[in-house]
Amino acid sequence: MRTTVTLDPDVELLVKNAVRERDASFKQVLNDGLRRGLSTGPHRAATPFVQLTFDAGRPLVDLTKAGALADEVEDREIMVKLLQAR
Repeated sequence: MRTTVTLDPDVELLVKNAVRERDASFKQVLNDGLRRGLSTGPHRAATPFVQLTFDAGRPLVDLTKAGALADEVEDREIMVKLLQAR
């Protein structure tokens, strides 16, 4: 199928770089990119997400009531803004 598309400048740069790096045609790079991006099957070359974690050690404050403390701080900020608006 022949069609006209308007590429955002950053996408155009990505395609042009891939054309140069792969020594392939613009058409081939665009088709391959769309195929990979829109495919949900085994052809999809997605890297699985891995969440990095770090041991931060023991907390310096008691976190058993952290939600209540956050609510209290937020309530105070709202009250200050309301009083300043008068």
